[in-house]
Amino acid sequence: MEHYNMNLTLKVWRQKNAQDKGGFETYQVKDISSEMSFLEMFDVLNEQLINEGKEPITFDHDCREGICGACSMHINGRPHGPWGQTTTCQLHMREYKNGDTIVVEPWRAKAFPVIKDLMVDRTAFDRIIQSGGYISVDTGNAQDANNLPINKDKADESFAAAACIGCGACVAACKNASAMLFLSAKVSHLALLPQGEVERKTRVVNMVDQMDKEGFGSCTNTEACEAECPKGISVLNIRRLNAEYIGAIMSGDDK
Repeated sequence: MEHYNMNLTLKVWRQKNAQDKGGFETYQVKDISSEMSFLEMFDVLNEQLINEGKEPITFDHDCREGICGACSMHINGRPHGPWGQTTTCQLHMREYKNGDTIVVEPWRAKAFPVIKDLMVDRTAFDRIIQSGGYISVDTGNAQDANNLPINKDKADESFAAAACIGCGACVAACKNASAMLFLSAKVSHLALLPQGEVERKTRVVNMVDQMDKEGFGSCTNTEACEAECPKGISVLNIRRLNAEYIGAIMSGDDK
């Protein structure tokens, strides 16, 4: 693939904290390599700002390998940018051409207040997990795997749901800022396995209740969440979540 350099205009959201009004600032970056990742391009911009005596842009990142989901940027109106099933750190600048203007914002959701600039507080997800995303296990030696037969189809579905990295792109993509895709993935991957049976009914009720307490919106089935999920989590998990929730409430064993 041919390597080339480009000059770009960046319109980046700057905000001191959750209380600050915030707004866009425009920057010019030059000689950006087509082989850079999007975050490497931001590193160049921040180095430029530091050299000019200005405050660098705050953004979230960790693994830079498409694993953790920390690189939460809303790029030209799409969470993580234009590439399907790709995190921001794995988006490369060859997607753009010389002279392009790129608009970068943080996730927009009441439950994800801005910490600073492009970094948001996603601890609401942590509290949802803490409310029920666990299983009970006996102490002592690990049970032999052959003693827990699991249907292959269910194992595959559980594995696919467990691929959720909790980045919050589903919330950012949803017009209602719903967390249903995230929650349904976390409920599904345990509900499908025998290890998750003990807390199965209390889990779904407690996690749904916590999601509502955090201020996430309702799901209206637009499926934007699946379209923008970097791990391709299926909206069929939301159907399973609803069935699990109704079953738990109807049984009366959810306490």
